[in-house]
Amino acid sequence: MRESDFIEWICRQKEFDPAIVPVGPGDDCAMVVCGSERLLLTTDQLLDGVHFDLKTHGPKAMGRKAMARALSDIAAMAAAPLAAVATVALPKGFSQADAEAMYRGRRSVSDEFNCPMVGGDVGAWNGPAAVSVTVLGRSAGIQPVLRSGAKVGDAICVTGKYGGAWLSDRHLTFKPRIREARQLAASCSLHAMIDVSDGLALDLSRICRASGVGADVFAEQVPVHPNAAGGRNIDPLRAALGDGEDYELLFTLPADQAETLVVQQPMPARVTLIGQIVEGSNLTLVRREGNREDLKPEGWDHET
Repeated sequence: MRESDFIEWICRQKEFDPAIVPVGPGDDCAMVVCGSERLLLTTDQLLDGVHFDLKTHGPKAMGRKAMARALSDIAAMAAAPLAAVATVALPKGFSQADAEAMYRGRRSVSDEFNCPMVGGDVGAWNGPAAVSVTVLGRSAGIQPVLRSGAKVGDAICVTGKYGGAWLSDRHLTFKPRIREARQLAASCSLHAMIDVSDGLALDLSRICRASGVGADVFAEQVPVHPNAAGGRNIDPLRAALGDGEDYELLFTLPADQAETLVVQQPMPARVTLIGQIVEGSNLTLVRREGNREDLKPEGWDHET
């Protein structure tokens, strides 16, 4: 099983009333209509040996990253977090001190974004640590931004820099771009948005597939992190496009608004224009000299 294939199968099952659940599986959050409010729901899990290493990184980093990953999905929809619940499966021998450190790590990011943990479940077993966090958000006056609204002619923009995050502590210490997402959605006509967790090229392909469009990515404009290669024998640009774990925003909007953003830089997170939405379904990497090559949607995709 490939993660993407299974998710696409789930999306075809149509088990909910679209009048109540206008956005279901396949986006960063589900959207549920509750009276006059649009509520956003997302869940994410953190697995020892997959998303972090407990022995190396410690329980505090585990708690923080588990919470921050779920909040990053809320940011991808330009929502405001409201509350969270979590389930934790801890390995035998996990101490009270370790559990409290995990709590403090989670609390450090929960408090920053006013998202209290209001419930959950704790268990112990003989396997590795696993944490699952579910966050409830609200639209709070801003129309949630989906993956499916990209339009031909849109500019493609990103926040931050890319590549090599998992080789350093950046995949543990990133800050969910909730404030930036809401500022962007309030001041610009965002057509589509996603948080880049699985790889810039792969997550861009998800926007394109959901929107029925293609994309040209300008190679020289991709903001490559100085440590993208991280000592590996790899092209830093390829690392930036495929590594994942960056947790930055990738969004599309009208070209004139993108140009204004790039000039004004109104947020702490720098915005870079990296491409444009085009007709068709192809992802293309455009080199400075004009050479064009297929951009493979490489990144992280769970397989069993």
